[in-house]
Amino acid sequence: MEPLAARIRPNTLDEVVGQEHLVGAGKPLRVAVEKKERFSFILWGPPGTGKTTIARIYAKALDAELYELSAVSAGKEDIRKIVGQPAGLRPRVLFLDEIHRFNKAQQDFLLPYVESGALTLVGATTENPSFEVIPALLSRCRVFVLEPLSEEALRAIVKRSKVKVGKDAFDWLMGYANGDARKALGMLEGAERLYGKVTAETLNQALESPHLRYDKKGEEHYDTISAFIKSMRASQPDAALYYLARMVEAGEDPLFIARRMVIFASEDIGLAQPTALVVANAVFRACETIGYPECAINLAHGTAYLAKAAKDRSSYDALRAAQADVAAFGNLPVPKKIRNAPTKLMKDLDYGKGYEKYDTESYLPDKLKKKKYLPSEGGSASGGK
Repeated sequence: MEPLAARIRPNTLDEVVGQEHLVGAGKPLRVAVEKKERFSFILWGPPGTGKTTIARIYAKALDAELYELSAVSAGKEDIRKIVGQPAGLRPRVLFLDEIHRFNKAQQDFLLPYVESGALTLVGATTENPSFEVIPALLSRCRVFVLEPLSEEALRAIVKRSKVKVGKDAFDWLMGYANGDARKALGMLEGAERLYGKVTAETLNQALESPHLRYDKKGEEHYDTISAFIKSMRASQPDAALYYLARMVEAGEDPLFIARRMVIFASEDIGLAQPTALVVANAVFRACETIGYPECAINLAHGTAYLAKAAKDRSSYDALRAAQADVAAFGNLPVPKKIRNAPTKLMKDLDYGKGYEKYDTESYLPDKLKKKKYLPSEGGSASGGK
């Protein structure tokens, strides 16, 4: 029997719950489906938020031949087989799940078929396509961002399953699923199958049951990387190395792990030990050039270093505070004394007048003159985390 998530998967946009900014009335994907517009796009968002569902609905709207591949296991030969088939009257849509797993050479191979229209590409990724998809391919695709499902949306999806769920069990599911419908439905189905009823107690028991198996590319992927990051943040190298080992043994992409380490080096260590960013980047480069199994040693080296390093989130907090002011006040006027003055008119308007290289007067816009995003010594301007 198909999994519960597959059995209740929506067949039309009217049945889709959540992602109103994309599939609501007048929104881009709704319009594309209604007008049968054919173009390539990438769906970027967390797992269990409707990427596969939207791709299938779109292909159905085009009356297209839909080919579904996972970039984890597919390669050039799979693409070659699809495009090598005789061209019919129906367009060909390729749904490439986890497109970020295609390497540069594979993406280069795919590019001309997308460019010529031989294939309409619908990519799905949990990773930022700006970093994972080559610029030439990305420029030929629109990118739509999916959001984690709200509690209201998850409630509607659970209700659609027709499985009886009490308030305590539902609250448990919401905390566990974290916006992932597939994760919620998988646990719901597992508890009902194993124990005949769904309560907070049976859900807890199902979570620990060896009879239940989870998609390592789904929730386990995110739970483990989260535990890995939080262990380094808490300066617990033993725990961090344990979660690293779990990811390595599961065959996790080493660049996925290393990329998180590079982010962590600036976000959590920052000014306390600036060389952490150098180490993290070196680990990333080692993973690129060496690969498994040896690069696991580089990952362990970097993990131990980052976990034991002093922590300081002040630069990260300062960035977020500055971004909040940009969002609140927009582009405030730059003080005239630090504006560029390449023409006589600009000089006549006092652009650059009074500028001194080592000025102590704030260069912030007038409205923010007294603002301090970064404390002068350690800590965080917004109180730290």
